[in-house]
Amino acid sequence: MGSHCRDEVSNKQIIFQDYVTGFPKETDMVSKTSTIRLNVPQGSNAVLVKNLYLSCDPYMRSRMKKSLVKSYVPSFTPGLPMAGYGVAKVLDSGFAALKEGDLVWGITGWEEYSLITEPETLFKINHADVPLSYYTGLLGMAGMTAYAGFYEVCCPKRGEFVFVSAASGAVGQLVGQFAKLMGCYVVGSAGSTEKVDLLKNKFGFDDAFNYKEEHDLNVVLKRYFPEGIDIYFENVGGTMLDAALLKMRLNGHIAVCGMISQYNLEKPDGIYHLANVITKRIHIKGFLVLDHYHLYPKFLESTLKYIKEGKIVYLEDIAEGLDSAPAALIGLFTGHNVGKQVVVVARE
Repeated sequence: MGSHCRDEVSNKQIIFQDYVTGFPKETDMVSKTSTIRLNVPQGSNAVLVKNLYLSCDPYMRSRMKKSLVKSYVPSFTPGLPMAGYGVAKVLDSGFAALKEGDLVWGITGWEEYSLITEPETLFKINHADVPLSYYTGLLGMAGMTAYAGFYEVCCPKRGEFVFVSAASGAVGQLVGQFAKLMGCYVVGSAGSTEKVDLLKNKFGFDDAFNYKEEHDLNVVLKRYFPEGIDIYFENVGGTMLDAALLKMRLNGHIAVCGMISQYNLEKPDGIYHLANVITKRIHIKGFLVLDHYHLYPKFLESTLKYIKEGKIVYLEDIAEGLDSAPAALIGLFTGHNVGKQVVVVARE
């Protein structure tokens, strides 16, 4: 339970300024220092944590808008700290399942210390023999997203032709590797020569292309998939989705995970080839990782095994210090990051 009262300490925070339209800027977030007591209030079931690693994820852009409809994830509140997935160490706990010294991952604040009032949403980390930062991505939300989206939504079969957009990102790099482990043929798209090289030489994709160097995505996909696409793992939206619809094979599957090309547009791009969904009997399904966390133990067991056997490799883009978090988040939308974007707040 809550330990003895401790003195207040300074707590650096990244505060969300106001709702954003168009492209977000670093100045939409500001660094501020407040104070916090390092103990849980008497009788509370809250958990007090020291944040170690924070995750920057594309979905956070939708939280910077004023939501007019009820969304699966609420908008940020202007004047309060940003929030997102992170890895943290428990300093004090009024929650029976967690004790001082435990390591956890889940939603936390963009600050040095957080009082988490819904501790049942946290996952206790029992396997600390891999880098703790992995729980911001590979062994956390991004990994679960890749696992659920590929195995549950795409219904993959050995030998199928798989296309992954935004393939060098936290989710895409794992989808491609899961597909290769199943014996599929995998091609990824990315936004730089460096990322294309990584997909082919580090992550084991059969091929990859830089979409920024291509003028006609229809021609490109025909080149890489002369027999068509069985599975499209969708992270981009817009013209990429439109081109993929033309190349899908009969009874193909599209798992709609994200649409990063659309998040900062005032008016989203139109999709013109939807009739293919009918003629090719395409299974197109959006999904949220929140609906699949019941699979986490199964996912963790298999993925830890793959890591230890060297069958999965993982790349992180590390930003040092809480002050670097706003630039790291904005960088996601210009393709600045190479691999999973992580912010180091403290190393225990």
